[in-house]
Amino acid sequence: MFSCYSRQVITTLTGSNTYVLKAAQKSLVQAFVEKNGEFGLERFSGEDGYDKILQSVQAVPFLAPARMVVVTDIVASKQLVESIDVLLGAINPETDVVFVEPKLDKRTVLYKTLKKTTEFRECNELDERALAQWLVQEASQAGGVISRTDAAYLVCQAGTDQSRLGNELEKLLLYDPNVTKQTIDLLVEPSPQSTVFALLDEAFSGNAARTLAIYQDQRKQRTEPQAILAMLGWQLHVLCLVKTAGNESVEHISKAAKLNPFVVRKSQAITRKLHLVALKRLVHDVVELDVRLKTVSTDADEAVQTFLLTVASATS
Repeated sequence: MFSCYSRQVITTLTGSNTYVLKAAQKSLVQAFVEKNGEFGLERFSGEDGYDKILQSVQAVPFLAPARMVVVTDIVASKQLVESIDVLLGAINPETDVVFVEPKLDKRTVLYKTLKKTTEFRECNELDERALAQWLVQEASQAGGVISRTDAAYLVCQAGTDQSRLGNELEKLLLYDPNVTKQTIDLLVEPSPQSTVFALLDEAFSGNAARTLAIYQDQRKQRTEPQAILAMLGWQLHVLCLVKTAGNESVEHISKAAKLNPFVVRKSQAITRKLHLVALKRLVHDVVELDVRLKTVSTDADEAVQTFLLTVASATS
């Protein structure tokens, strides 16, 4: 009744890059539907239970030449995790299966089994260089243009979240197909992390006026002083980690400290200006200030700005 189905494909999609993960899943589903129609497509979550998923992957195609079963959140079903070998062995030869699980523990039997027996794709985060190149390619495919330099600047402003970068690029291309630093400054609001980098960089460069200007800009955007202080504390902690790592590679530091490589590279640029003793003292001062703001009636705006000016004056 139907043409012979060429071959069964069992795919595992995993990794922390949700943007690429969703895009890969969408691509597989679209390719299947274009060839076989929507009647052969079924979607499940691990929460639907092992028995229901097993029954689906065993089923014979009925209204389509082949079937595809997409299973997300595998680890939500303990039985599915424990019986993955049984399920894989029971899949109908005319059924494709796509397993989608962002967080697979490499130490588990589940990971090792899927890695060995399925088409295994790890969708990991891209570093800033790869993201810039990706933006250049995406702009070109959309009929626009962005230089590698301006793409890197967009990453610096918006951060390394690929979903956000994709949305920002789409917005920029709608405004003008030729994306420039000027249009990025006009339309893209800097990420909080990028703002804190800039704030500290200016302070450690001794530029008090620019430091206060960035702070005031954040206040105009209704970012509370306590939130700015919390971000400063986190960033100072990161700077200490990077500083103590010495000449270790970006890859080693990011893996050991569980930090994005983008964060490590930007932190390295700042730590070259500083001594570790000074950094530790600043972390101590931020903690003390945070406690004071929470326990004593204090003008938070004045206190945080005074702290930033102290940093700027000490390094000027």
